[in-house]
Amino acid sequence: MSPRIVTRDGVSLAVEHGGPADADTTVVLVHGWAQDRRTWDRVVELLPASVRYVRYDLCGHGESDPPEATTIDRLADDLAEVVAAFAPTGGLVLAGHSMGGMTIMAMADRYPDLVRDRVRGVVFVSTACADMGRLTLGLRGVAGTVAHLIERAVATALVRYRPQRLPLGRRAVMLGARWLVFGRRPRRADVASVADQLLRAHPASVGAFQNEISLHDRTAALSVLRRTPGVVLAGTADRLCSVRHARAIADELDAARLVLCPGAGHMLPQERAREVADEIVALCRATSAPVVSGCPRVRH
Repeated sequence: MSPRIVTRDGVSLAVEHGGPADADTTVVLVHGWAQDRRTWDRVVELLPASVRYVRYDLCGHGESDPPEATTIDRLADDLAEVVAAFAPTGGLVLAGHSMGGMTIMAMADRYPDLVRDRVRGVVFVSTACADMGRLTLGLRGVAGTVAHLIERAVATALVRYRPQRLPLGRRAVMLGARWLVFGRRPRRADVASVADQLLRAHPASVGAFQNEISLHDRTAALSVLRRTPGVVLAGTADRLCSVRHARAIADELDAARLVLCPGAGHMLPQERAREVADEIVALCRATSAPVVSGCPRVRH
């Protein structure tokens, strides 16, 4: 059984941590929509033993309870509580994938003093600061319009009818995940993990948070992180959060670099785990030396 924290409004969150308790810096890993902390499995395996990390299941995901309030602001509040409970002192490196990146932006908006005082580095992975209101899944014309309408209908139905489980079989979810969130030649184990995480998530929470993502706009909040060392990673084959979304984030951050991963999709913590881990470790070491990576850097 994972350690747990009960938030101020009574929701229990599953938390995992590792590494030396006396480390000067703690890495906090925040997963994305319809996934759970297993998103970071490959990255955690690559972190040196000297790096302390905390990862947890967002409310309504994995082993955590579903919330009453399904907002990204609520996720930001939970993140602040996890930090207070499991990393109360020292510096922080925050790494957020997809909705996890949006959660970090919301925390910067709601807790600017905490972020300015303690965050030493930030890693935004396959995420966006705005412009998520019309998801076309990388399709053009009529096909993109149909994809957007289906996405909206599914999110609405999950919230309205509140099924106990997603009405999809594992094989169908794997096929959909393979096309939707991965780039070229993904590992079957990674596709299976994404599918298992989706099937474990609370369906009504999945729908409600998808509605929240469509309204997300935290561009102004990035000013809190403007001078914080960081990196923005994006896969060039990402159907959900495109390179255009990544550039919009990088444009707001004076001390961050944009890193593009050719041929990769949305699931960079699995598809490009080495590159993601290297960037996190480099920030922990607070060094300007380049990290060897398979992804070309775009100077910003």
